[in-house]
Amino acid sequence: MTAYALLMTLAVSTGPTSDDAHPLPWGFLGHEMAAHAAVLALPASMPAFFRDARDQLVYLDPEPDRWRNFNMKEMDQAFSYDHYIDMENVPAGALDASDRFTYLKALYDAGLPKPERDAGFLPYRILELYQRVVTEFRMWRNETDPTKRGWIEQRIINDAGVLGHYVTDASQPHHSTIHFNGWRNSDALGNAVPNPEGYSGGDAFHSRFERLFVEAHVTQADVNRHMPSSAPTDATGRTRAMVMEHIQESSGNVEALYRLDRDVGFDPAGPLNSETRDFAAGRLASGGSMLAVLWWSAWNESGS
Repeated sequence: MTAYALLMTLAVSTGPTSDDAHPLPWGFLGHEMAAHAAVLALPASMPAFFRDARDQLVYLDPEPDRWRNFNMKEMDQAFSYDHYIDMENVPAGALDASDRFTYLKALYDAGLPKPERDAGFLPYRILELYQRVVTEFRMWRNETDPTKRGWIEQRIINDAGVLGHYVTDASQPHHSTIHFNGWRNSDALGNAVPNPEGYSGGDAFHSRFERLFVEAHVTQADVNRHMPSSAPTDATGRTRAMVMEHIQESSGNVEALYRLDRDVGFDPAGPLNSETRDFAAGRLASGGSMLAVLWWSAWNESGS
């Protein structure tokens, strides 16, 4: 069994065992809390069927992790690299590519040994699903048959819920860096990566932070408290830029995450510490607020 297979088999129950692949994101609870906060943030003018589907949208946020099954390789490999982007491995200008295949070509041209694994596709997965939801909202607006409209509503809820998974993944700093499970010494091309502050995190940092610590010390009220007080922005016409900014913000928190772990510790068995709790809750709220922006923008863009 490969390191990737072993990791995917054990991640839910025991946490990661290797740094050869990215572990499961945020844990189910973190994903659900972010989605719950996103639904609560939606304006009243969002279609009622969508707001009324809160429980379903919350349930669907962890959905892509339920598809992880190494024994079903066609399905597993199709989505494995959509959950992250290792910014240090992405060549300059590659993210200007209009679609994932042009982006992938740029990764190959840069000489990455295993481009899809070394860099990841996270921003493209978010944009692909966002555009799908926009298209479906347009179909819903134009459909006059009540039965067909109901079918479209279910399609919208399903895709919007799955979109939430990747938006929430992007709020977790581990999903924006080569340091996804402990600090690494080099990038995909073998270039040395400095570690002047002595960061470590250990081999189980990813799961310890996003699943065990969150489940032990973060509540829905904590996440809600970090959500913006204003209504979500309508990002029609600039969603791509906002998605990239969302990922860049997460990437900018990588060292803060490692510094907190070094100086305070994300210890699920330890006493509650407000600094580490607020950091985790803040990152989940970042995912929830961005998700509300994308849902709201998809509705508005569909009417243009």
